Amino acid sequence: HGQLVESGGGLVQPGGSLRLSCIASGFTLEDYGLGWFRQAPGKEREGVSTMNNVDGRTYYADAVQGRFTIERDVAKNTMYLPMTSLQPEDPAVYYCATSVNRNARIGAPRAKDYGLWGQGTQVTVSS
Repeated sequence: HGQLVESGGGLVQPGGSLRLSCIASGFTLEDYGLGWFRQAPGKEREGVSTMNNVDGRTYYADAVQGRFTIERDVAKNTMYLPMTSLQPEDPAVYYCATSVNRNARIGAPRAKDYGLWGQGTQVTVSS
């Protein structure tokens, strides 16, 4: 049984940048599809980005396309979400997650496809 531990959230001004990190332990991150989700107060959890570990394809929600990037460092067993041009609609608790099954052909993010979740990290955008 593995674990995902997130870090990197914080307070940033509009237009600023943050990089979220998610360290995996107890399993090999490379074997699973990866996802980032976020949940703002009073809203449902929404998918932000995914990475298919079989072919490396990535997916981005329209709201973050061109601003966020999903990355993976195999040697460090860590996934990242560098975020740029943060906007007032981006604040939320951000969660990393790995797919239920190994080598799952992850596409558009669906929470039910993910079986292991990080604890979440708060991102706040305010001037």
